[in-house]
Amino acid sequence: MKLNNFFKLIISLLVSGLSGFIAWFFIGPGFSNWHLVWLKFVLDPSNLVFVIVWILLYILLGIAAFLIWKRREQTQKVRAALLIFLFQLIANSFWLIIFFGTHNFSLAFLEVVSLWCAALATILIFYEIFPRAAYLLIPYIIWITFSAYANYTVWQNPSLSQRTVQISSTKSVVVRPTLANPASVNCLKEGGL
Repeated sequence: MKLNNFFKLIISLLVSGLSGFIAWFFIGPGFSNWHLVWLKFVLDPSNLVFVIVWILLYILLGIAAFLIWKRREQTQKVRAALLIFLFQLIANSFWLIIFFGTHNFSLAFLEVVSLWCAALATILIFYEIFPRAAYLLIPYIIWITFSAYANYTVWQNPSLSQRTVQISSTKSVVVRPTLANPASVNCLKEGGL
């Protein structure tokens, strides 16, 4: 049974978006504030900006996969390309979970490097099949490159993954989100609190 192009597009978009949803499900509510911590050394986007960027990237991923999937020629190459594409979506979910969920920055860095390689492999094989599909993935690999840089920076500078909150004029606490209860914080006392 052949799927018409409209349903292929919908399925491609849903599969791409599902990878982000699965990661969000495992990360939970702690993501909404903690993602600002890892970006604070470069920029300070609102939650809305961050969400919009990811939504746009997932839409581009879905459209690129659709453009490859609808190619009827080169059936074996299309299958291989879509398998590599699915692998990089899984790697994307794992990086989000490891970095934002567990805050294991060294493991997350290894994962984001493998994600970058998988994204590059996807771009290269998509380019062989249909170059326009590969071009749609360029913003994604740029975002992964930025994420790898940010991941490395936070890993090498642990102070970036914490915030000092001023309680009063003489007291402050260092706040670190925790995986067990991301909505709460793990506080280290400073200044005699």
